[in-house]
Amino acid sequence: MEREYIVPLRRKVHNVPQYKRAKKAIKVLKEFIAKHMKVEGRDLNKVKVDRFLNNEIWFRGIKKPPAKIKVKAIKDGEGIVRVELAEIPEKVKFDMEREKKRAEKVKPTKKKGKEEKPESKGEEKEGEEEKEKEKAVVEAGLKAQKEQAKEAKHTAKGVHGKTTAPVRKALKK
Repeated sequence: MEREYIVPLRRKVHNVPQYKRAKKAIKVLKEFIAKHMKVEGRDLNKVKVDRFLNNEIWFRGIKKPPAKIKVKAIKDGEGIVRVELAEIPEKVKFDMEREKKRAEKVKPTKKKGKEEKPESKGEEKEGEEEKEKEKAVVEAGLKAQKEQAKEAKHTAKGVHGKTTAPVRKALKK
């Protein structure tokens, strides 16, 4: 089921302090959608607000959310209602497209990594053994560094033993 609503936010939002208004606007939106989309038990956890809708409400800051907002509510078979902007501004469209491009770039790299697998099991075992040896060498080096740092810390002078007070020649007569 899919419906469009113009949700009035002003009346409920103006009854709270300024520093809580955007948060209250989100809550009012969820309550409105839960009521009108007949969410079971009016459970606000079953109303999911789209990230771009959330950003649109918070856009002018916490103190000045919009007075009303036009949304599209989509109810799936499980009783969860997804709410998104009905009329998407150009800036938001641009951001959505940019995100899609980023997601497309990331997906092929993951697929390539999965496709390239060693052919024989013997090669896999050798590769794993080499990796384990490298890790052991790195860990041993880190342990040695920690021990040296501990020793330097507990010596009488430690790192600060070499520093001396500067000689002030300008003030001497």
